Amino acid sequence: MAKFTFATEEGGFDNHIMHSIRGYRELNKDIVKFSEYFIEEGCSVLDIGCSTGRLIREMKARNEKRVNNCKYYGIEMESNFEDSLIDKENLNFLKMDIREFDWKRGINNCCLVTSIFTLQFIPKKDRLDIIKNIYSNLNKGGAFIFSEKINSPDAQIEEMITFCYYDWKNQYFSSEEILEKERTLRSMMKLLTLDEIMSMLTEAGFKKTQVFWQNFNFIGIIAIKD
Repeated sequence: MAKFTFATEEGGFDNHIMHSIRGYRELNKDIVKFSEYFIEEGCSVLDIGCSTGRLIREMKARNEKRVNNCKYYGIEMESNFEDSLIDKENLNFLKMDIREFDWKRGINNCCLVTSIFTLQFIPKKDRLDIIKNIYSNLNKGGAFIFSEKINSPDAQIEEMITFCYYDWKNQYFSSEEILEKERTLRSMMKLLTLDEIMSMLTEAGFKKTQVFWQNFNFIGIIAIKD
């Protein structure tokens, strides 16, 4: 069986994810808007798991007329996205696994790191190390903005949310497609509860953290380095 990848979804990845996560378009807009609070003159911005590079391009477009000499980086390990990831002035795409990234040599003067529905596919033992590296390499006052799908702490609530989500998703996908996708992703996603994620952020060093967006069991979190 071929390895599953979102990159080959019919209609394109960006269209697919908007039909898979309710409110995704608004989440994306919020993150681009938040970027204005953190991107400063001469700093670096990193998007982990950048897929087609749409978010990092939008953040660059939003801020490049306001501040100068900023560098933008997208990291993506999925080779099927490669045709979309073209380097341009002050915009570079690194085709690699974030777990192999050399933080000491990679990016200097980092003011913002984003990661949109990527960490949930990384084993828990590696996830904490990544978050610790993000914290260590962020400038003071810099932010880590990310989103994940979470597990509910209560089985009844989990069931209610899951089936409401399936009913919504049924507008765009057949029941068979939804079931097959869930079956495929079951072994790939390493979901945590919100409490587990917040504990990880605290252990990494973040003290200012908040959920700023949620739809079903998909959440967006902002963590700021003091």
